[in-house]
This record gives sequence, C-alpha cells and structure tokens, in this order.
Amino acid sequence: MGITSMIKELTLTRLDEITDKESKLVLFNDDVNTFDWVIQSLISVCDHTAEQAEQCAVLVHFKGKYPVKLGPKDDLIPRCSALLDRGLNAEVQ
Repeated sequence: MGITSMIKELTLTRLDEITDKESKLVLFNDDVNTFDWVIQSLISVCDHTAEQAEQCAVLVHFKGKYPVKLGPKDDLIPRCSALLDRGLNAEVQ
C-alpha cells in the first residue's frame, strides 16, 4: 500500500469516529519543528502511543493539518495549550 493510500485510509477511519458531541484538537504542519519533537509532544501531551504519534505526525506533514485528539472541549483545551507551549501550532475545533 502506498503512502497516499495509507493516508486516505487513516483519514477516512478517523473522520468516521468523530461525533457531534466531540471536539477536535487539530495540529497544523510547520517548517520549524522536527518529526521527533512532534512525536515526543504527542506522546507526552495527548497520551498517544509511539505508533499513534508517528502516524499523526506523518498525516500532519502531508495533509497540512490533522485532528490528533478527539474528546470533550474541556479536556482538549489544556492539551492544546501544552502543545502551543511546546512551539507547535494547534487549535481546538
């Protein structure tokens, strides 16, 4: 399976999981932060496994943005602040 197919499949799977009651923590791509830093940040801040963090980092890189965490807004706002404090570009939607 090519990278484009993998990205499309993962994106469709994640978007199917989003419900009306959940908010999204969206991470945006930038030209400053390294993959390692993004992966470490997602593991620490979003409680991702190494594999989840790596997949999200790749999707953010190729798509420009990606919802890296779903959940109630009151849970996502402090996580978003922590990512911003680490120099990443994120917002809760």
